[in-house]
Amino acid sequence: MKRIFLIFLISAGIIFSCSEKPHQKTKVEAADLHSLMQKVTDITVHDIFSPPVASRVYVYPSIVTYEVLATNDSSYKSLGGQLNGLTPIPNYTNEEVNIDIASIYANYLTSKMLIFSEDMLEEWLAEWKLKLKERGLTEAEWEASIAYGKLVHEHIKAWANEDNYKETRTMAKHPLSDKPNHWEPTPPAYMAAIEPHWNKIRTFVLDSADQFVPQPPYQFSMEKGSPFYKEIMEVYEVVKNANSEEKEIASFWDCNPYVMNVTGHVMFATKKITPGGHWMGITKIAAKAHDSDLMESSYAYAKTTIALADAFIACWDEKYRSNLIRPETIINRRIDEDWTPTLQTPPFPEYTSGHSVISTAAANALTDVYGDNFHFVDSTEQKYGLPSREFDSFMEASREAAMSRLYGGIHYRKAIEEGIWQGQQVAQEIRKKITFRENNSIAIK
Repeated sequence: MKRIFLIFLISAGIIFSCSEKPHQKTKVEAADLHSLMQKVTDITVHDIFSPPVASRVYVYPSIVTYEVLATNDSSYKSLGGQLNGLTPIPNYTNEEVNIDIASIYANYLTSKMLIFSEDMLEEWLAEWKLKLKERGLTEAEWEASIAYGKLVHEHIKAWANEDNYKETRTMAKHPLSDKPNHWEPTPPAYMAAIEPHWNKIRTFVLDSADQFVPQPPYQFSMEKGSPFYKEIMEVYEVVKNANSEEKEIASFWDCNPYVMNVTGHVMFATKKITPGGHWMGITKIAAKAHDSDLMESSYAYAKTTIALADAFIACWDEKYRSNLIRPETIINRRIDEDWTPTLQTPPFPEYTSGHSVISTAAANALTDVYGDNFHFVDSTEQKYGLPSREFDSFMEASREAAMSRLYGGIHYRKAIEEGIWQGQQVAQEIRKKITFRENNSIAIK
């Protein structure tokens, strides 16, 4: 009888063990990616990254997330062999790997190598792992996934290390000139021009930094009636007569991480989001409004950050070729010494308008992902004390961002118009050369 009972117990155990379900992969949500990208934006503000450098901080982590996820989704194409210098990432062999976790972890590691305040990112990782454990994460799944994430991160790191960024850290500062049309440092901090060698950064899609050179600025002339003089006077009058809406638009799109406040003999900085950071916020808003899953959200971030990165390289190439004087400098010197722009003039040459170039490129990228006539409420600047603004399309937002520079008194009209042209060319080149998915089709809700 005991033998029969023992056989029964063994048989029951075998049946029970065979009926056990295998461990389900822990669910990773698009919100996890949005949270990490927002944390990176917070860190770029905290660490006071310049607009061009911030674009580099965004693009490599976005690409690594997309690349990992694309290995598990045949409807998306790898960017290996499409982006300049990028080879296909290594495949994974361990079945314990959770591709979604690996993609976020690779993003985390890649972001960490690009910022200063690593402790802020480490805190985010610890909190995220706790959330995953609440969703059923096992240690075996975690270890296998982060091992693959590390492997792909190292691949992207090696690629990033060849983009000439390190070499530009030791290059000479931008020399000042005594020519009347050339850029000079502006008040109140009179900072040296930032990133004068950014055109030496390897492009992602463009053949070169100067692939799309805009028309040159108008010839310098203080003769009344000349095109350049008319531009100066337009900026002067627009600022003097700006209405409340124009001032609000200027402030909303300021995105100047270098704003300095002067009180008596004391000067202190007000930390603000960069232009690229603002468009990262819009990307998150669009992805959430469209209810994009993790893969589709990573596609939106990757395409937008690539557009931003190449747009900054192209724009900065022109800025230091034209080396054009800012409105504030010439107006104070030749027209009205008491005139001040609505916005604080950022520390680099005027032509072309960075906001115009990068906003046009980013808006095109998001339109490619989500389509035109995409209504959204842009609340990106709320945490910096500014109200939300509504737009019926990404292109409408980009046009307002471009015009905000005239309202702010920091750009001439031609810099805006040619900047829009330049951003459009960057976007079209990306559209022509890079395939993210079949026919680069628009996301369907």
